[in-house]
Amino acid sequence: MKRIFLFSFWVVASFSTTNPLLAQWIKTNGPFGGVILSFGVNGTNLFAGTGSGVFLSTNSGTSWTAASTGLTNTEVLSLAVSGTNLFAGTAGGVFLSTNNGTSWTAVDSGLTNTGVLSLAVSGTNLFAGTDGGVFLSTNNGTSWNAVNSGLTNLLGKCLAVSGTNLFAGTGGGVFLSTNNGTSWTPVDSGLTNTMWTGVLSLAVSGTNLFAGTDGGVFLSTNSGTSWTAASTGLTNTEVWSLAVSGANLFAGTGGGVFLSTNNGTSWTAASTGLAYTDVWSLAVSGTNLFAGTGIGVFLSTNNGTSWTAASTGLTNTDVLSLAVSGTNLFAGTWDGVFLSTNNGTSWTAASAGLTYTDVLSLVVSGTNLFAGTDDGLFLSTNNGTSWTAASTGLTYTDVWSFAVSGTNLFAGTDGGVFLSTNNGTSWTAVDSGLTNTAVLSLAVSGTNLFAGTGDGVFLSTNNGTSWTAASTGLTYTYLYAFAFSGTNLFAGTNGGVFLSTNNGTSWTAASTGLTYTDVWSLAVSGTNLFAGTGGGLFLSTNNGTSWTAASTGLTYTDVRSLAVSGMNLFAGTYHGSVWRRPLSEMVSSAHPSLSVLPNEIRLDQNYPNPFNPTSKISYSLPHKSFVTLKLYDLLGREVRTLVNGEQEPGNYTRIVDANDLPSGVYFYRLQAGNPSASSGHGFTDSKKMLLLK
Repeated sequence: MKRIFLFSFWVVASFSTTNPLLAQWIKTNGPFGGVILSFGVNGTNLFAGTGSGVFLSTNSGTSWTAASTGLTNTEVLSLAVSGTNLFAGTAGGVFLSTNNGTSWTAVDSGLTNTGVLSLAVSGTNLFAGTDGGVFLSTNNGTSWNAVNSGLTNLLGKCLAVSGTNLFAGTGGGVFLSTNNGTSWTPVDSGLTNTMWTGVLSLAVSGTNLFAGTDGGVFLSTNSGTSWTAASTGLTNTEVWSLAVSGANLFAGTGGGVFLSTNNGTSWTAASTGLAYTDVWSLAVSGTNLFAGTGIGVFLSTNNGTSWTAASTGLTNTDVLSLAVSGTNLFAGTWDGVFLSTNNGTSWTAASAGLTYTDVLSLVVSGTNLFAGTDDGLFLSTNNGTSWTAASTGLTYTDVWSFAVSGTNLFAGTDGGVFLSTNNGTSWTAVDSGLTNTAVLSLAVSGTNLFAGTGDGVFLSTNNGTSWTAASTGLTYTYLYAFAFSGTNLFAGTNGGVFLSTNNGTSWTAASTGLTYTDVWSLAVSGTNLFAGTGGGLFLSTNNGTSWTAASTGLTYTDVRSLAVSGMNLFAGTYHGSVWRRPLSEMVSSAHPSLSVLPNEIRLDQNYPNPFNPTSKISYSLPHKSFVTLKLYDLLGREVRTLVNGEQEPGNYTRIVDANDLPSGVYFYRLQAGNPSASSGHGFTDSKKMLLLK
């Protein structure tokens, strides 16, 4: 499955200042879906841990509400319930809620490793599996102690309790403790598939213990003393999650859900209606079975025979693209296309016939709406009510960008530019002279067509028949977005904004005040230029000479797409859905940035994530520092050194190329500090990334 996408959206509009002012950015009510990392069940309450916090459903997934107040780290990797206490294990420690997620407090004292991958409750004991071993709390998280004696692999990916036995699935196999973690012994005999990703999941059913690995399911009937393979019929062997319901055992894999009614002796597929087959988490509540996927929650009431989407209100969607047609606002997400006819107050799915739902780009051409996906182009002539494939002649199917020029439609793909003169009925390649064919963005001005690639800008004056390089002065060559304002052409790159006043003949940097320089998206309204970055929204009223932050209230600051519709600017964010703000307010309330430099050392989550085969890691340095940035596998082995040296203050991005690495979970760690200090490292942070091939 491909997971590389870069996209752009540009629009020109005008506005007046008569619009009533709002206080700040406000989140619209959707779209819905998103990556579901974990579940927790407490009576009739179902909790979903996502990449942007916790959500609660009290009606079996029919609707969801955010339940993350006080949760200062919103990447919720694990959930556990103990009586009236709800615990969330995040990438930044453990949090406790005593009121069903209404509010949260950090409970981390003594937890020296804060990447909490798993949680388990045994009586009054709470266990946390982290990226640095297992920790125990006997007082509801008030304090923690490491319990790692004998645990030779400290990556605690999953935990399971069976009577007085505590099992830890790690990056190097299964370990057993019979004394609440005081000591551990390996129990791996026969467990043959733990080399790359270790043990991904554990489940207990009576005296049976099941382990999910990247090589299928294994069964132990003697508390892990010995294991046998139990994967017959399991056509996808990446077993991310396991769940038990009576005599039924469910496995969530990279290829959907599977059911075994005989303790793993044989499996059958149970994925009908499951629109996304990477199943990260499973949960059972009464007769309901829930599957957490990369595009939201699905519900089965018949043991996996059929599934229905159950994500309404689950607004942690990754919004990859936006487009406007009259009063219609379209959002392209991992879960397909969504439509709002009321400025985001409500959204409806608009994906019927869209056989591939990773919508990387959108464009409107007359009454036609085109969606570019990881698997080709689709056309809708009825505002998304139905879609048909429109990829004939399109030999490269990752469609990252669009441009319209009269009756010509251009598509930028991972293999160059394609032209259609008949509304997508057929396509021809137009690549002569295009020396880099990863076309991340496209723009049209009169007879000029610009292509932004991974190696700069190219210009065609003859509808793509031939191209010439147009990158002089462009010191950063990843071109994510274009925008026109009069005779000015702006380019959003991996190193800020650049301006050309002569159709790309030469470029100058236009980033003063832009404190985050990965510029994913650009939009123009009148004389105002907006830049969506990995660190929020910025506004320039003087053609990029200077920028000011315009992100007040925007709690999800990774702005992947922008669109102007009427009096409003819409921002599509990563993990945070769509946000709306009146244009007039931003212009009147914009104020100078206090500094052009970051004010703290920061390591960002890689993007995209999951990824294949490349991803970007960004970090910020407020002062000159000696920096190391390294990539590790689940066994703690170093597989890449991305940075090792002294760097000046600023914002940095490094690209991870994992072409030669196997699928699985990896960790990257940033160390930075005063180079004159003995260690050179005063700051350390690490994050998890997932490679899917």
